[in-house]
Amino acid sequence: MSSFPWTSFYMEFADKLLQYKDKRSELLTLLREVYDNLGLRYPFIEKGEPLDDICPFTVFGCFNKGISEKNRIALMGGIGSKLGVKTPAPTKFDGIPVLNNMLAWFFSNKDYRKDDDIPNLWGMFESAIKYADNRSEESKAAFISFYNRVRKQRLIKWNLTMGLYWIRPFFYLNLDERNRSYLRKKGNPYYAIISGISNLNQLPDAETYLKLIAACKEIFEKSDTPHNSFPELSYGAWLATTSDEPDRRIESEKKFWIYAPGNNSSKWEEFYTQGIMGIGWDEMGDLKQYPSKEAMKTKMKELYGAEYSYINSALATWQFANEIQVGDIVYAKKGLYKVIGRGIVESDYIYDAGRDEYKHIRRVKWSHKGEWEHPGQVVAKTLTDITPYTDYVKKLEALFIDDDSADVIEEKEIVYEPYTEDDFLSEVFMDAERYNTLVDLVKTKKNIILQGPPGVGKTFAAKRLAFSMMGEKDTSRVMMVQFHQSYSYEDFIMGFRPSKDGFELVPGPFYEFCKAAQDDDERDYFFIIDEINRGNLSKIFGELLMLIEKDKRGEKLRLLYSNELFSVPKNVYLIGMMNTADRSIAIIDYALRRRFAFFDLEPAFESEGFKNFMREANNPKLEALVEQVIALNEFISKDESLGEGFRIGHSYFCTDEEITDDWLRGVVKYELLPLLHEYWFDEKSKVEQWSKRLWDVVND
Repeated sequence: MSSFPWTSFYMEFADKLLQYKDKRSELLTLLREVYDNLGLRYPFIEKGEPLDDICPFTVFGCFNKGISEKNRIALMGGIGSKLGVKTPAPTKFDGIPVLNNMLAWFFSNKDYRKDDDIPNLWGMFESAIKYADNRSEESKAAFISFYNRVRKQRLIKWNLTMGLYWIRPFFYLNLDERNRSYLRKKGNPYYAIISGISNLNQLPDAETYLKLIAACKEIFEKSDTPHNSFPELSYGAWLATTSDEPDRRIESEKKFWIYAPGNNSSKWEEFYTQGIMGIGWDEMGDLKQYPSKEAMKTKMKELYGAEYSYINSALATWQFANEIQVGDIVYAKKGLYKVIGRGIVESDYIYDAGRDEYKHIRRVKWSHKGEWEHPGQVVAKTLTDITPYTDYVKKLEALFIDDDSADVIEEKEIVYEPYTEDDFLSEVFMDAERYNTLVDLVKTKKNIILQGPPGVGKTFAAKRLAFSMMGEKDTSRVMMVQFHQSYSYEDFIMGFRPSKDGFELVPGPFYEFCKAAQDDDERDYFFIIDEINRGNLSKIFGELLMLIEKDKRGEKLRLLYSNELFSVPKNVYLIGMMNTADRSIAIIDYALRRRFAFFDLEPAFESEGFKNFMREANNPKLEALVEQVIALNEFISKDESLGEGFRIGHSYFCTDEEITDDWLRGVVKYELLPLLHEYWFDEKSKVEQWSKRLWDVVND
C-alpha cells in the first residue's frame, strides 16, 4: 500500500463510516459541523432544507468530486477525525476517480427517490466491505443481491463501481470513463479477455462485474503485466488518458497526419512527382456528397459488403475530405517502420473523376523525400491524425532537422489574415469604449481574467482579443490550455514522464510558449487559460508565480527540475477565463486576485451588434425568446441564491446556421432548460414557471 498511501485512509474511513449505518442523524450533524468549522458551503441541501438522510457513498463523494485539493484534504481530515479515523488524510490524488459535481449524490431528489433507495445503498456498502474482507459464499450472495438492486436505481450507473473502488480499492474494479476507455483499448493486456466478458457499454450486472474483477486479477498474476493491482491499473489508465489528451488550442491551428500513399507505399513516386496525396475508395464518388461518417459507412457496406464495420475506412475518407486543412503537415510512411516523406497540404479536397484510380486527392508541397527509421511502430491505418501526440510529432519533426540526404523544398512563410479592432467589434458584442478599456488593462497588468455567466462568449472574446492586439489571426502566437483540479507544475512547466528507457524530463506548454516568445521579443504572444480558477495556481506555476507579475517580467529564477535560469518574457500576456456561475469553486485564491485584473463580460442582448444579428436572422420567435431570456435574467439577478453571475448569455443564440423554429426549440430543450434545472435543482416551481414561459414562445 506504500505506493498508494491514500488506500489506507479510504479503507479505514469506510470501516468507521459503517458504524453510522443506523445513526444517520448523528452522521448528518457531524457532517454539518465539519463544513461549518471549515467555512465551506454545506452541500447536502434539498429544496432549501438540510437532507434528513444520506448514504455512505455520497459521504465519500463529498471529497471525491471537482473541488480544490486543499478542500479535499480538509474535508477528509475533518470528517475522518470526527469518525475516529487514525490514518492521516492523503495529499496525493492522482488516479483516484472523481464524480461530476452535478451528480455527486448517489440518490435522487425527493420527487424521484424511493423509500428503499438509501437503505439499499447502506446494504450495498456493508455487503461490499464484508465480501471483500472475508470472501465467504454468504457475503458474496449478499453482495450480488444488493448490487443488482442498486444498479437499477436512478443516478447510479458507473458511479457504483467508483464507490466500491473507494472503499476497498484492492478488491473492486473501478469502471469510470477513463478505466473503460483504457480496458477497451486494443493492444493492452486486458482487451482480449475483457471484451469477451462485456463490451462495457452499460453497467454490468453483479455476476458479470465479478467476472471482470476475476479476469483482471488473473492478469495481475502474470509476470509481463504492467499492473499488479486495481490501484495500479486505475493509475495507469489515468496516466495513459492524461497523456493522450491534447491541449485545448486555437481551432485553426495546423494539424499533423501520418499517411500511407497506396498499398505498401506503391503510389509514392507518382504522388511525389505530381505533388499530391490520394486515397482509394473510388467507387464512393465525390466524398463531399456524404453528410456524415455514418453515411459513408452505409455506402461502403452497400458497395463492398455488409460483413465489415468500415469504422476506420469511413473515418479516413471523412477526415481526408473534411478535416485536413491547408497548411497541415503530412508524413508519408512505408510499412510499419519507415517514414519516406514530409509535406505541407496546399489545397482543399478534390475529386478528380479523370484519374484512373485514387481519385480523391489533395495538392501537397512535398518538402522531403528519402527514407528514415520511424520512432517505434507506425499505426497501421491509412490516415491518422497525430496532432494530440505532441511528443511523437516532435520526434517525427526531428527526423527532418539538418538532414542533408533529403530532397528538401523550402517552406514558405505563412501569411495570416489581418484582424483589427473593427473586426473585434463586429464579432464580439462590445462597444469601442469598453474594448479600449480592456486593451489598456491587458497592456498595463499583463495578466487579465475575463469573468462572466455562462454563454457570454468568454472563450470567443479571449481569442479575438489576442488577434486584435496582434493585428492578425496568427495562431502560432496564441496557445490555450484548461486548468482543472489535478493540473500540476509538471503538466504546465516541466516534469518527468515515462519513456521506454525509464523517465525523461519533458517541457510543458507554458515553458515552450515562453521560449518561443523570448526568441521573438518584438511581437506579442498570448497564453489563454480556460477555467483558471479551477486550478491551484501556487501548485501549477510554482516558482514562476512571482515571475508572471508585471514588474517581475524578465527576472530569472532557477527551475525546479533543471539547472536552468528561466524568465517569463515581457511580450507574453496571460488571459484567464472564469465562469461566475460555477458553484463548485471555492473563494478565489488571493494569488489569483493579486496578479490579475478582472474584466466582466455580461449578456449583450441590448447591444447594437446583437440587435443587428437579430434583424438579420429575421425570426419573430427569436425576438420573443430573447425578450423572455432578458426577463429571466432580471429574475435570476434578484434571486438570493443566484444573482447576476448566473444570468444567461447571448452566445446561446449566436450561430452561423439558419435560425429556424426547430433550432430555437433545440436551444430551449437542450441548453436553457438543463441550465435552469441546475440553477434551481431544489426549487421545482421556478423551473416549471420559466420552462412554461420559454416553451410557450417557441411552440406558439
